[in-house]
Amino acid sequence: MPNECIERRLAAILAADVAGYSRLVGADEEGALARFNAHVRELIQPSVRERRGRIIRTMGDSVLVEFPSVVEALQCAVEMQRAMAERNVDVPPDKRMEFRIGINVGDIIIESGDIYGDGVNIAARLEAIAEPGGICVSDDAYRQVRDKLKIPFEDGGEQQLKNIVRPVRIYRARLHGGGAQAAPRPASPEKPSIAVLPFQNMSGDPEQEYFADGMVEDIITDLSRFRLLFVIARNSSFTYKGRAVDVKQVGRELGVRYVLEGSVRKAGNRVRITGQLIDASTGAHLWAERFDGALEDVFDLQDQVTSSVVSSLTPKLEQAEIERARRKPTENLEAYDYYLRGIASFHKGNRKGTAEALELLNKAIELDPDFATAYGMAAWCYATRMIFDWMVDRRKEMANAARLARRAASLGRDDATALYPAGFALAYAARDYDTGIALVDRALLLNPNLGGAWYVSGWVRVLNGEHDLAIEHFSRVARLSPFDPWIWGVHVGKAYAHFFADRSQEAFTEVEQGLRDRPNYLPAIAILAANGALSGRMDQAKRAIARLRELDPALRIPDLQDRMLLRLPVDLARLAEGLRKAGLPE
Repeated sequence: MPNECIERRLAAILAADVAGYSRLVGADEEGALARFNAHVRELIQPSVRERRGRIIRTMGDSVLVEFPSVVEALQCAVEMQRAMAERNVDVPPDKRMEFRIGINVGDIIIESGDIYGDGVNIAARLEAIAEPGGICVSDDAYRQVRDKLKIPFEDGGEQQLKNIVRPVRIYRARLHGGGAQAAPRPASPEKPSIAVLPFQNMSGDPEQEYFADGMVEDIITDLSRFRLLFVIARNSSFTYKGRAVDVKQVGRELGVRYVLEGSVRKAGNRVRITGQLIDASTGAHLWAERFDGALEDVFDLQDQVTSSVVSSLTPKLEQAEIERARRKPTENLEAYDYYLRGIASFHKGNRKGTAEALELLNKAIELDPDFATAYGMAAWCYATRMIFDWMVDRRKEMANAARLARRAASLGRDDATALYPAGFALAYAARDYDTGIALVDRALLLNPNLGGAWYVSGWVRVLNGEHDLAIEHFSRVARLSPFDPWIWGVHVGKAYAHFFADRSQEAFTEVEQGLRDRPNYLPAIAILAANGALSGRMDQAKRAIARLRELDPALRIPDLQDRMLLRLPVDLARLAEGLRKAGLPE
């Protein structure tokens, strides 16, 4: 006879757990448990009640919730992730908690207040494959919410979930920056679009990795000179480095029609480059080729790869544009080698890497005193040291930045990769805003596909008081390089632009996302404090000031004003007013 105490019904199930909880417990067991219980009590329980849900059980690091509606389950999940993202802004990285959430709708068994069955099991398995800060839903759940909520989803295809008999089609809610704000998948541009993935280093020597990376970076730069092409920026392409990738997924994530992948083998004085061009929508190979030559012919080999790809994509490109892409950065191969090493060090994004980059770029300049791009990148290194307060002799290094930038501009009048870092260094380090902006604008005219140029253009516009234009240019970066490791700088730049334009909510949203990736960046914490104080969020402002004082006890308002180097007195005054009201000393 059936057990009369068992009840069955259709329900929406939300399963959540804390990513990396074992690590948190290992570092501080009591603290981790206390923080988890506080999140459940202060964040999860109120949201569940508001959405008519019922918490079935909590088990150390996980929560199981039942809802009468999958729409309300998803709304609750989004609220949880956004609230956790906001809470994590002021939390040190080693103590942050991020939830993974899975949602399913299906038949469940209710017994003695608990719930069981495949409906529950699938939700738990979806949670296990969700990203930290992300939400993963089943096909059944997706069909019920896709036309009711303005949340973009990415089709994750059919997945064989552990202990589930049949494959389940999954969808991932696209929550930008770990859940703070929904972000749609990039739309494919009308013109041909391409991403160049990192080439494999086939040399058998890990020390030659920089050579393969530099080769790809140069091919990206060459391709981006063609106005009929939309080329994804280097920093987003390189997020796939070292990963086995599905080209179709790359196309969806980056919003491109074509993907170029390949390998570089350097042995003695010989170089072999292989490349294959793939239609990202179908996975079909459109073109494959191998190029062999002597090391001194490396630029000609790059030209062959670039021209072959372009001719496969846009056969009607003017010959003049093809010839323009063949311009070599330097004839000195040893200088070029140091330049590639310098770029690789700069992209480490830390103090040591930037110092190494300066040494290597200076060697490239010594070997080729007319190497415009090396001057520009060296100037950017000095500006970066200034941004992060890494300078040893501020006056001397600012003068070096200005000198190198002006030399880059003089040598590279038609070289976008030399002009945009030089322009930024002049505007920021030398306070020559007009010349700096003019150089960046020329770089964008020469090559509108350079994500780095749009990035520095956004920042020089912030410094110059052109706030709406800054936001527009930062948005171009996000499209050209959606997975850029430096995208946090885009969010911080937007936050400043919105703050000066008196748009407090937009400023808060942007700085929150920037701090998620760079939690100790002083100018970002400062804008959080100033924005909070001037918009009535004094608790937020006080917490931000406390964090600033913790990172730099001697910090004063003039120190931050000097670091930002804003051109307009009204912007300087607004920043000082907010910081003063938040409690930062004069």
